[in-house]
Formats: sequence, structure tokens, C-alpha cells
Amino acid sequence: MSKPAITGTGVFTPSQSITNDELVLAFNAYVENFNTRHADAIAAGEVEAKAPSSSEFIVNASGIEQRYVMNKSGVLNPDVMHPHLPERSDDDPGIMAEMAQEACTLALAQAGRDASEIDLIICAASNHERPYPAIAIEIQQLLGAQGFAFDMNVACSSATFGIQAAADMVRAGSAKRALVVSPEICSGHLEWRDRDCHFIFGDVCTAVVIEPADEAKGAHFLINSTRCATQFSNNIRNNNGFLRRTRTGGMDDRRDMLFMQEGRKVFKEVLPLVSAHITDHMADEGVEASDLKRLWLHQANKSMNDFIGRKVMGRTPAPEEQPNILQDYANTSSAGSIIAFSKYSDDLQPGDTGLICSFGAGYSVGSVLVERA
Repeated sequence: MSKPAITGTGVFTPSQSITNDELVLAFNAYVENFNTRHADAIAAGEVEAKAPSSSEFIVNASGIEQRYVMNKSGVLNPDVMHPHLPERSDDDPGIMAEMAQEACTLALAQAGRDASEIDLIICAASNHERPYPAIAIEIQQLLGAQGFAFDMNVACSSATFGIQAAADMVRAGSAKRALVVSPEICSGHLEWRDRDCHFIFGDVCTAVVIEPADEAKGAHFLINSTRCATQFSNNIRNNNGFLRRTRTGGMDDRRDMLFMQEGRKVFKEVLPLVSAHITDHMADEGVEASDLKRLWLHQANKSMNDFIGRKVMGRTPAPEEQPNILQDYANTSSAGSIIAFSKYSDDLQPGDTGLICSFGAGYSVGSVLVERA
């Protein structure tokens, strides 16, 4: 059996970004318009007035300062408040596959591999722009890869679950060399008109090359152990909303068809779940807190990450021990921990141990113990 290793990573970052100040300006204009249009109903107690947002509120609630998006003009239009992502013809590459192509190209270059050497692609992401044909198969065609490909959705844990699946197949020999790619267009399923969540998400795509460690062409990380767990909860939910919605009323305008969460319940239930998952995983593998040089956590909320870091390390981690990219990228669902790993792993020395972890709707949590080779 082959020892799997991560030999390359790639991050596609959209060219457009939205600062908190820009977002708040648009949101508050929408709020003012809404309250004006419904002034009589609000006065009669039939409609609840909407409250404005602020940059201070966003930073205090999340640690987010900006986010990258595939389209900012629609999000910042108070009369639209969602991205303009035109529907493409069936003969054109899909938007997710197009994002993935760039991230995969970067990951392959780092690994020193050609796409023709890949025989497994897993598109692991929170939302997919269509049910079928699989986005992964479209990515396979665009890259010129071989073998087989399939989609996977475990919400914010998709990337780590994808890494476990790919690592298991490389270890067993059913795949020689794999790409786990996570094109996350979170802006398409966020309700930008809801003060409680309008600031949470951003867009990005990550890719990871996984292959036998003894065939790695350069610096790499051994995948020593993986662990996944799920526990059903309705506290984070998305019933329908994604790229193709018109906001013209009826089903497309229903609040419950987009991203929703019960934030306080999520904090209360997810934090102990994730902390126990990581500490149990480390204990079973004989990894002490003092052995852990780096913790690449899911980038959902700074307070959540700070809590988990303290529980896992037994102390407050130094910034370099638990790097955050949340302030720049916002929550990018399954891609967040992989962005952090890609940007903050080169300085580790041979023998250093780190842990990648993502968690989210489901509930789901996935962890990957890696060692710098």
C-alpha cells in the first residue's frame, strides 16, 4: 500500500473584492429603501423594520474585513443584492469548472505534474451549479486528465472529506494520482439582505494534489491519518438557492431557500463537537498538543477558531501556529482551511506535524494529520 502525500496546492482568488465599508453602504441603502417602502406597515406593526449594519458590527461578530467575489456590482446594488452570474450555454465551460481549472493548474505546477498524470478528480464543494453531469468530469475534460471523476458535497467539510477519499484510494491503489478541488461560489447562496449573515461569505477555489509519497517530486506533506464524522442538524441549512435565481417573487424570493443558520445554537453545539473530534484524533494517533506545529482550521468565524485552538493546544496558540485568512477571504466554506494550509505551510521543517480541519453544516467535521517530509 502506498503512503499518500499532499504534493501541491493551488488557490484561485477572484479579481473583485468587497470591503466591509462598501458592503455596509449598499446594505444600509437597501434597508433605508425597504423601511421607506413599508413605512405604513411598519407603523401598524405588520412588518418589522430592518436594522442597519456597520463595519464594526461585522468585525466584532466574525473577524472579517473583506471578501473576494465573482461579481460585486450585483451585490452592491441595493435594488439587486445578489451577484450577477449570467447563465452560460451548455457548450461553454461552467463557472465552477473555469475557476477550478486555474486552481488545479497552480497545484499541478507546484507538484511538478502534468494533468495527464491525474487519474482521479473529486470536486468537493458546498454547492454545485448543476446536479449532472458532474462538475468534476467537466474539470477532467478541461484539464485533459485521465481516469475518473465525481462530485462530493459535505458542506464546509467537503475538502477534508475529499482528501480522505482521495488518500484512501491512493493508499489502496485504486487511483494513482488525485486532485481534490473546491470551487466555492458562496456569494450565490448567501442572503445579502439579511443583517445577521450578509457579511459572512466570499468566493474562491482551492486544489490539492495527492499522490504516493515515494513518487513526490519535491517538498511534500505525508498524510499520516484522516478522520471524518457527521451528526445531523438543521441549524445550518440551504434548501435551494444557488446561481440561477431571479428574485422576481414566489419561490425564488423565499428567505428559507437560501443560506440560513441558527448562529447561537451552532456555536454551542459545534465548538465542543470539533474540539473533541480533533483531540480524540490526535490522541488515537499518539500526537500530543506539544507536537502540533500548525493548526489550519476552517475559516468560519474568528471566535470559533480561537476557542478551538485553545482547547486543542491547551493554551492560546501563537498567530503563526493557527493562521487565519478569514479577515481577507471571509468564510469560503470548504476551501478556507486549504487556503490557510496553502499560504502558511512552507516554513515547516521535516518532521513537523500539523492538522487541517474543516467543519460545518451536517453537522460535519473532517481532520487530516500531516507531516512535513
